[in-house]
Amino acid sequence: MRLFVGDDWAEDRHDVEGARRPDGDAAQFDVREEAADPVLGALRDLGLDRSGVICVKRVDAALTGQPPVAADRGALRRETAPVWEMVEAIIRGGQAYAPSFYVLLAVAGLIGAVGLITNSQVLIVAAMVVGPEYNAIIAVALGISHRDRGAVRDGLLALLWGFPAAIAVTLLFGLAVRGSGKAPAPFLAGLRPAADFINTPDVYSLVVAVLADIAGVVSLTQARANALIGVFISVTTIPAAASIGVSVAFSSWGEARGSALQLLLNVVVLIVAGAGGLTAQRRIWHWHTSRPPGL
Repeated sequence: MRLFVGDDWAEDRHDVEGARRPDGDAAQFDVREEAADPVLGALRDLGLDRSGVICVKRVDAALTGQPPVAADRGALRRETAPVWEMVEAIIRGGQAYAPSFYVLLAVAGLIGAVGLITNSQVLIVAAMVVGPEYNAIIAVALGISHRDRGAVRDGLLALLWGFPAAIAVTLLFGLAVRGSGKAPAPFLAGLRPAADFINTPDVYSLVVAVLADIAGVVSLTQARANALIGVFISVTTIPAAASIGVSVAFSSWGEARGSALQLLLNVVVLIVAGAGGLTAQRRIWHWHTSRPPGL
């Protein structure tokens, strides 16, 4: 991992004059990932992030003739300590509650609505992948973990605006389908297997939400993007929002209530478990890295 510390971001790191345009000092050095977190903490304690800038860059590949240490071999290897500054930067990067955030929520809701009406599980899974709501949920969890009221407020407001918008769009879509008479006969007859798990929350819904959040926290801290995609597919938030709109459009009030409960359950559990998971991981890694060698 490569760190750059300076008064400003120069165009060329190898140019000595880069530290003088504007006037100031700059330093660049490499550090192993497992040692990066305490180094970044020490730089922050010196106030270098306030008077200048600290830039972090992962080195994708390093060519060396040195053999790997024993702990880096075998089927069971040690975990690399998370670089918390980078983990939190990734989470904060998802706090872009721009119009595109709400557009994606609405589009995901419409895809989910089509999946519910046509009993297509593929489309429901696609809606889970398209929906950006987990970014706001994990940002709220991080805000709770750090007691950052601003992050918590912004994330909750994004969810409180985004989900009702997605529900309203799917409601209008459902009314349009109902009014046009194009709803499939099995759906009108009450044969809705794709919606059964969504509108009937139970203990398994709670279990899946908790497991998905654990997987989400681990995938973020260990930079496992593939696992994070699985988390998106496991979170029953967008499908529940779509089910509310479609159920109300077709006057299925019991299913609408069940879907609303499913949505509320998932959001609350994901936030609480996410905040607890981030706090627990940070404390565990702090304890692990602060132990004297050999203990």
